[in-house]
Amino acid sequence: MTNPHLDIDETLAAQRAQRIRGALLRPASIALVGASDDPGKTSGRPLPYLRRAGYTGRIYPVNPRNATVMGERAWPSLASLPEVPEHAFILTTTQAACDAVAECAALGVQAATVLAAGFAETGDAGRARQAQLAEVAREAGLLLLGPSSLGIIHADAHLVLTANAAFAEPELPRGATFVASHSGSMLGALVSRGKARGIGFAGMVSVGNEADLSVGEICLATVDDPAIDSYLLFLETVRHGDWLMRFARAAARAGKPVVVYKLGRSEAGAELAQSHTGAMAGEDAVADAFLRDCGFARVETFEAVFETPALLRQLARGARPRHVPRVGVVTTTGGGAAMVVDQMGVRGIDVVPATEATHARLVAAGVDVHPGRILDLTLAGTRYEVMRATLQTMLEAPEFDAVIAVAGSSARFQPDRAVRPVIDAERDNRALGKPVIAFLAPEAPEALVHLATAGVPCFRTPEACADAIAAAFGRRDFRDAPRLPVVATHRRMLDELHAYDTIARLGIRHAPAVAVALPGGDDAGVVEGAGAAPSGLAYPVAVKVLSAAIAHKSDVGGVVLGVSGAEALASALAGIARAVRTQVPDVPVERALVQTMVAGVGEVLIGYRIDPEVGPLVMLAAGGVLAEVYRDRSLRLAPVDLAGAHAMIGEVRAMAALRGFRGRPAGDLDALAEAIVRLSGIAQRPELGVVEAEINPLIVHRAGEGVTAVDAVVWIADDKRGDV
Repeated sequence: MTNPHLDIDETLAAQRAQRIRGALLRPASIALVGASDDPGKTSGRPLPYLRRAGYTGRIYPVNPRNATVMGERAWPSLASLPEVPEHAFILTTTQAACDAVAECAALGVQAATVLAAGFAETGDAGRARQAQLAEVAREAGLLLLGPSSLGIIHADAHLVLTANAAFAEPELPRGATFVASHSGSMLGALVSRGKARGIGFAGMVSVGNEADLSVGEICLATVDDPAIDSYLLFLETVRHGDWLMRFARAAARAGKPVVVYKLGRSEAGAELAQSHTGAMAGEDAVADAFLRDCGFARVETFEAVFETPALLRQLARGARPRHVPRVGVVTTTGGGAAMVVDQMGVRGIDVVPATEATHARLVAAGVDVHPGRILDLTLAGTRYEVMRATLQTMLEAPEFDAVIAVAGSSARFQPDRAVRPVIDAERDNRALGKPVIAFLAPEAPEALVHLATAGVPCFRTPEACADAIAAAFGRRDFRDAPRLPVVATHRRMLDELHAYDTIARLGIRHAPAVAVALPGGDDAGVVEGAGAAPSGLAYPVAVKVLSAAIAHKSDVGGVVLGVSGAEALASALAGIARAVRTQVPDVPVERALVQTMVAGVGEVLIGYRIDPEVGPLVMLAAGGVLAEVYRDRSLRLAPVDLAGAHAMIGEVRAMAALRGFRGRPAGDLDALAEAIVRLSGIAQRPELGVVEAEINPLIVHRAGEGVTAVDAVVWIADDKRGDV
């Protein structure tokens, strides 16, 4: 059976998942291909790591030059082993790794991990080499991890199958979070930093280039593991969106939160595209929309990845939290608390003062504190009974969705005493589902360990504290979205009239328009416009070059606005003909579009496109020719419903002007939301063949008067020709 949303064969997926849980994560036997006798070398690390971890399966070092490796018998080749190993960790150079994968495929090895680099990341030759590697594995049914993978760790299986030097660290703590990372070296950073604060992991996998096995598929196979209660993904980009979506669905159903740290927030990697939608929806913006619609909590700071899972576990105990939490702050150090409040404000989080009723309860509990946004207990807060009573009162107060306790120097010099009231408050109030969070102003490693061991999210920096809270509370519910296959290798642009035909079929209104011949061309007469456009138009009108080869008409002198009267119209047509034929002499231009000009209270851009990795997307942005300059936009996986469309409107800063800002008339935001829904509905209309569409601008009229498209560009799939 094939999943209609993701086009993945369910029977094959189930078989692969079983082998991921077995041969990949719990192999009964392992071959270390290219194992070195020198423990100081990268290829010499896995054998002692496995022995030290207590791995009980069979290990076969493979080295054609050595009879022994670190005192253990070695074999000259995979074929010479006494059995076909379940898992081969290939530690050789690039070409030797390709040969080893081919040998694994021929012998029937179930899973192989490739350490070597030199594949897709190196250019065309490397991409071809990786494609061949993946094809060999696919034909043989071999699970392939990597290439460029530093290996796998699975605590329950005592499996430390990695070449990462960080795992020489003794006595690593165990936890309940499973980590999947594109970067193998980041696993070492997580392990060492985690150990310093008492945080461990249930398992870790370095996926490398994801030639076959991906982050999503591996994590999906582990969702039913009772030893795992949360996930952390370290991503460089988004690949294999189908599998990530499947994993997101399963994790949401299992109640296992997912935290994501993704590189690439800068616009340096933004995609170059013909449309504003393509240019503004750069790689990271697209990935962000996808990850958030998956229900993942994306953090911005590396420091936040350690504590956000604990914060999400706290939230899971209570009712669905509001997206903008009301946070209460209690402190023994005013400066430390001020830093937290400042960072909360940067992220739009409300730090609220205690109400009069709550303050009265504090006084009744013997807490002497002045009312204010921060409850500053000063030195009195270092006493257990004072801090404990304050926290209890705040947790019971209805005005707070979360409580942050900020500790000063006592956290370093009296760590147990300083954090004990926080730990006890968290333990005794778990049924409330309100997070109790700690921020330690000084460097206080012992206090961090105490808090982390007790399950209290604790932070070393105010930035990470605010980041984690914003990510955890701002996490969206998982939303199942269809993924239209990207089957077209080519596409072509429709001219503006035909673009209006398309959006009219979606139920989006456009301004009346007709096509006329440009002077000096072969056409003659007037051609009626899309839909039921009138034969006569009221002045003033807009005049635009009409061509399926020119996306940005104003860039080539192809637009004249505010034309009034027949003489001005003739002049505008002549001017456009001269300008466009000069600017783009290789493009034949014969017609212009004449369109009634309409006014409203504002203009916006709405766009749709199919991303090859994550599927259909819809975008709302500030409209006009400067849309890319302002980059004020919101993206969602398409289609969206009305609630989602209104949420998008709320995320675009420029939309505040359409809400009746400073006495201006309010715009018809309900009609705008409906237009967003209708354009996003292309995702459910494959018969239209649309791969990208944009209305810019869409005029927003006064409340109750609707919206009108006054420019539209549509690209459709066309395998019979090249891109236009």
